[in-house]
Amino acid sequence: MQHCLPTALRFVFARPAAFVRTLGAIFAMVVLLPLAGPLAAAEEAPDAMILRVSGDVLNAIRNDKAIRGGDFDRVQKLVNERILPYVDFDKMTRLCVGRAWRSATTEQRAALTDQFRTLLIRTYSGALAKVTDHTVRLRPAHGQDTPTDVIVHTDVAPSVGEPITLDYRLEKTADGWKIYDMNILGVWLVETYRGEFGETIGQSGVDGLIKALTQKNQKLASAGKTS
Repeated sequence: MQHCLPTALRFVFARPAAFVRTLGAIFAMVVLLPLAGPLAAAEEAPDAMILRVSGDVLNAIRNDKAIRGGDFDRVQKLVNERILPYVDFDKMTRLCVGRAWRSATTEQRAALTDQFRTLLIRTYSGALAKVTDHTVRLRPAHGQDTPTDVIVHTDVAPSVGEPITLDYRLEKTADGWKIYDMNILGVWLVETYRGEFGETIGQSGVDGLIKALTQKNQKLASAGKTS
C-alpha cells in the first residue's frame, strides 16, 4: 500500500510506532468525522464541531469490527451514506488537479473525483484497526482564518506516545462547514497530490491521470483481497 502514496507522504509511514498506532485515528478524523446531524454541523463553529464529533467517531470505530478490520465495502457504505454531505471531495479534487481542471470535460471531472475519493478511502481504510485509546485536542488558531475559510488545528494523541498534529481546512458554504484539505505532520494533502497529479497530467494528460488513479485503486483492491 505504501508505494501507492505520494512521495511526500511516504516518510509518514517511516515514523516510529507511535505514528502507526495513530494512523487509524487520523483517517477517522479526516474522513469519518461528520457523523453528527447536518443541522448541528451547520450551526456549530468548525472547531467545536470537530472536537465534539471526533470523540463520537472514535467510539463508533471502536465498536465496529468490520471498519477496524479494513472492510472496504463497509467503509465505502459509511462514506456514501454519512460523509459525502460534509466533505467537499469535488473541491478537494479540483484543487489537486489544478489548472487542468478547467479544460476537463464533465465526464473527466466526475471520473477524477470518483477515483480520487476511492483512492483516499482505500489508502486509509486498513489503518482503522489501529484506533485504540486516542483522543483529540485543539491547538490555538494561528490568525489566518477568514469568516468563510478556517484552519482547525488539532493533536491526535494516544494514551502513550507522542501526539500527531492534524489540521483541517474548512470552507463555510450554504450547507455549513465542509472539509476540503488536511495537514498531517506538516504535509498538506492537496499540495502533495497536486504535485503528483501535475507530473502525470504533464506526461499523459487528464485521461492519463484517470488511468493512473484507476490502476492504483485496482492494485489496492487486489492487495486487500489477498491480505
